[in-house]
Amino acid sequence: MNREQRYALAHRALEVGIEENANGKVILVEGQRDEAALRSLGFTGPIEKLNRGWTVDRVVVYIAEKYGNCIVLMDWDRTGGRLQRRLMDSMISLDIKPSDELRRALSKAMKPDTMCVESLTSFLGQPDA
Repeated sequence: MNREQRYALAHRALEVGIEENANGKVILVEGQRDEAALRSLGFTGPIEKLNRGWTVDRVVVYIAEKYGNCIVLMDWDRTGGRLQRRLMDSMISLDIKPSDELRRALSKAMKPDTMCVESLTSFLGQPDA
């Protein structure tokens, strides 16, 4: 897959994510810069941050109680992969049905250009509306 095809795949994944988020599905990201990047890409719905001084388990329970389910979008580097697996497993154990489709699509499309959510804007800019 060439760069143009990969970026088109990323744009399509973002468009789906933007629509789901606008319809109320919360997105869980690592931190403030990730949230800022998603906002600049057009995400208008709820976005929650993992790095808020809480344990992972507390964040998972908070998401479960407030939203019921979510899109988990950690970076696609090694640390992000570990966090993603831990969050997915914790949520599944609480009968939450988290989605990792956005992360998988972005990871596939954006490697090796970037490994993190916060850098998406410098590669993709605004997705076509």
